[in-house]
Amino acid sequence: MKHTPKAGTYDGSIQGLSQEEWLIQIMDLYQDKVIRLAYTYVKDRKLAEDLAQEVFVKCFVHKESFRSESSVKTWVYAITVNLCKDYLRSGWKKYIHVIDRLGKSKQSPSLTPELTIVQKSEHEALADEVLRLPLKYREVILLYYYKELSVLEISHVLNKKEPSIRTLLQRGREMLRRKMEKGR
Repeated sequence: MKHTPKAGTYDGSIQGLSQEEWLIQIMDLYQDKVIRLAYTYVKDRKLAEDLAQEVFVKCFVHKESFRSESSVKTWVYAITVNLCKDYLRSGWKKYIHVIDRLGKSKQSPSLTPELTIVQKSEHEALADEVLRLPLKYREVILLYYYKELSVLEISHVLNKKEPSIRTLLQRGREMLRRKMEKGR
């Protein structure tokens, strides 16, 4: 059952909400996005769902430490990224490569069935290549293009300076361009 956020509380205002209401609000707003973001790191849907639950537990436990220096979205994504990195560094991880579509390609009504198939195939090839990038490039590409975060927001999420994020984006794009040209 979806709960609608109280007026004036959309995306971050935690004033006047009980902890339970606040948690319900951020889960409604970010649960699917957190699962997809976690999936891009661990490449296992069930594990991504488990990690998302941990993210929201951490949000609940550390709600009072949120200082409103960034948006709630950025804070939730930072927790997700850090939790995924911790998981990947741990000795008990199992890294299973399962391709999940990172985003549905927007289909224009004027596309023929043939062009739609070609577009879908190209999108899947690009998604495969993004998932094969080294983690430092993959995470900035995913946060920028798939999660539509700004360079500033990505710098907060990853705790890196903006010029570093720009450099990683540029190098990641170049790596993708070369891989896609090689595949043609």
